[in-house]
Amino acid sequence: MWNTLVSIFPYAIAYTIPMLMTSLGGLYSERSGVTNLGLEGLMLVGYFASAITIKMTEATLGVQALPLGLLVGVAAGAMFSLLHAFASINLKADQVISGTAINMLAAALTVYLARTISGSGNVRILMGIVRKNIPMLSRIPIIGPLFFSQTYWTTWLCLAIWALSWILLYKTSFGLRLRACGEHPSAVASAGINVHHMRYFGVAMSGALAGLGGSVILITYSGEFSGTVAGLGFLSIAALIFGQWKPLGILGATFFFGIATTIANVSQVIPSLAVIPPVFFKVFPYVATLIALVLFSKNSAAPKASGEPF
Repeated sequence: MWNTLVSIFPYAIAYTIPMLMTSLGGLYSERSGVTNLGLEGLMLVGYFASAITIKMTEATLGVQALPLGLLVGVAAGAMFSLLHAFASINLKADQVISGTAINMLAAALTVYLARTISGSGNVRILMGIVRKNIPMLSRIPIIGPLFFSQTYWTTWLCLAIWALSWILLYKTSFGLRLRACGEHPSAVASAGINVHHMRYFGVAMSGALAGLGGSVILITYSGEFSGTVAGLGFLSIAALIFGQWKPLGILGATFFFGIATTIANVSQVIPSLAVIPPVFFKVFPYVATLIALVLFSKNSAAPKASGEPF
């Protein structure tokens, strides 16, 4: 049993990290007061942009093409999210409809561009991140084999971003103003703070981090752009709700969902789990989110002004 846990745990982390970044991006947007259901589409844009960049540069740049691909994925996600920001903030459009449009547009546009550029809907890259053990730490009993063996460097980069985001949102005056825009935007405006600028920042950060999540999928366990992120964007929204719109809650929720997704993928090769239909594990995170909403609806930590135009 221990050997099985050690063998599947790195895959659980690999699924967790893209969801963590995307859900964290959704946190920025919703804390600023803009509901963003377009995280799936923003992940897809980052996924595609990173794949095209790496494919075009890997022959000349080698391994240096990987961080370049990440940066381009982040930039593409941020730029694409500005469509949602403009519609939601300037045009005061329905934010749910705008987010849905982002998902539909991203899905169609990326597949069309992939077929135009590569001749097919898939964009395969020749290299990815090689998993490595962290010296010394991987030898620590119990936690060493789980957390510090066969890890991607992007895992630690994303965890650092999560920690810095927690500090920015909860330990700085800027974070206080950003969160206030999602609670009482009128009070923030009366203090001389531009609510529209703060909300633009929140939505742009959601696009950047969702794009990073899509790029991480590519260079870790995927290896090619296939036109879909398999619903991880929607699962990230579920993790945002399940985590009660808080960084620590999001970390726990995405880790929980990452384990559930991994078990769903490997359940048929584990004798003790093979008797359970894999679809049960796939729908379990969503069912758990619905149950959490019912149980904690009265004490929901959702920003009061999220989704309301200003």
